[in-house]
Amino acid sequence: MPERKSPRARFALLSAAAGFVLAAGGPAAAQSPTCEFSDSHFHLTNYIQEGPSPSEILKLTAGRVCRSTLFGIPLQQQWSYHETGDFAPSYYLEADAPLYYYSFVDAAIAMAYRALPAKDQAHFDPMITGFNPADMYAADHVRRVLTTFPGVFTGIGEFSVHKEFVSPKIAGGGASLTDPALDRLLDFAGEVGLVAILHNDIVRPFTKESKVRPYFDQLTALYRRHPGTTIIWAHVGLGRVVQPVKGMAAYVTEILDDPALKNVYFDLSWDELAKYVVASDQNTQAVADLINRYPDRFLFGTDVVGPRTTQAYFGVYDMYAPLWAKLTPDTREKVLKANYARLFDRARISVRAWERAHAPRVPAG
Repeated sequence: MPERKSPRARFALLSAAAGFVLAAGGPAAAQSPTCEFSDSHFHLTNYIQEGPSPSEILKLTAGRVCRSTLFGIPLQQQWSYHETGDFAPSYYLEADAPLYYYSFVDAAIAMAYRALPAKDQAHFDPMITGFNPADMYAADHVRRVLTTFPGVFTGIGEFSVHKEFVSPKIAGGGASLTDPALDRLLDFAGEVGLVAILHNDIVRPFTKESKVRPYFDQLTALYRRHPGTTIIWAHVGLGRVVQPVKGMAAYVTEILDDPALKNVYFDLSWDELAKYVVASDQNTQAVADLINRYPDRFLFGTDVVGPRTTQAYFGVYDMYAPLWAKLTPDTREKVLKANYARLFDRARISVRAWERAHAPRVPAG
């Protein structure tokens, strides 16, 4: 009888086969030769699950974007007639009514992706977001989505643990950095090879500087518990009111210099982060110096939500222009294109291999 290979050995063979397909010019190889950047943080839909189609985004970006993540918002803003009457809120700051997890978002993203021709599918890396990270079943949701829609998703997120204004509004309560549910989720992401985009503020809003360290230690302890999971820390932990803390560069450098945290990356996304980076030439130079020292650990993302115009999409990229000018050519290429390709190509290979081992009739490519 032929030798029966172990599941681990079969998975390794499948990974190698998937890698050959991509190296031979499969979907991950496709991109415009004149494109300017890849978008590591892009929301197709908003807080009421509305937005343009992927094909409309391709027309809007007109070849300027090499590749892009594709995900919705996992949280739905409730329209409470008791509170706002006939006014229908479309953003979480427009109402006091709670937010709730909207799991259908993943099916909607998958169906929108599958409606594209193969050459356009190659442009996008869809992400799973419709899970509650405080739920021990979150990992099971991700597994179910992967086996229901094989050949589609590349990662999970953006999902939030602690986020200013948002966490207190979530029905049933927000997540925690020490919750076993979050560990189970990130363990599964590492097993499959999914990229995880995680939002967690570097400090709680309006908190004294003296309390940054304990909070930061909780976050880095989470990262350290999952060395096999590729994690992108969204916006480097900043937000509308969560400003750069004293010694911000030292906190980031602490992660960058720790071999146990080499799986952690940072996205330069959202106009709320850009405003701090370009607030002064001194700020911009300090950020550029840090990125030039660690060019392999940063990615650019727009973090725009359901854009309908060219200005709405490219406005964040343009805000960062002073930073791009201060990066070395090699660093700029990595931040805007190469780091994305490296992380997401690797994830595509791994996730497709896992699907072939766990889901029936996985499509090729």
